[in-house]
Amino acid sequence: MNEHKSEWMQTLRENGYRLTDAREAVVEVVAGSDRVLKPFEVFEIARVNYSKLGLVSVYRTLEKLEELGMIQRVHQPEGCQAFVATKEGHHHLLLCRVCGRYEYFEGENLELFFQEIGVEKQYQIEEHWMQVFGVCSRCQAEANT
Repeated sequence: MNEHKSEWMQTLRENGYRLTDAREAVVEVVAGSDRVLKPFEVFEIARVNYSKLGLVSVYRTLEKLEELGMIQRVHQPEGCQAFVATKEGHHHLLLCRVCGRYEYFEGENLELFFQEIGVEKQYQIEEHWMQVFGVCSRCQAEANT
């Protein structure tokens, strides 16, 4: 996922944002992660390589990345907000409750499902966002050892 780093930095620059060391540290962590990250986790991980990083810079950078569509907010069952890198196209999230790892999946048959809900409830469905929570195969294997 770290192939996103230079692309994200370029997008920030093109949208008028300064490319500070703090922003780069945050981008590197989020772009390189395969798991859901809360802002404080981003802060702790990024501070290893950039000790001057402040928590406010983390929040501001995450906000800008979200505004530009590079990351998306994940609402976890415990109510904590976290972030993942956005994937191009329409996809849904599958999240591990144990380790926080995430994967995107497609579901063409879900489009029909949402259309049927719209008809049944007399809504014009404009968009949907789905997150599915479970336990990944790695965590299942660790639990069984």
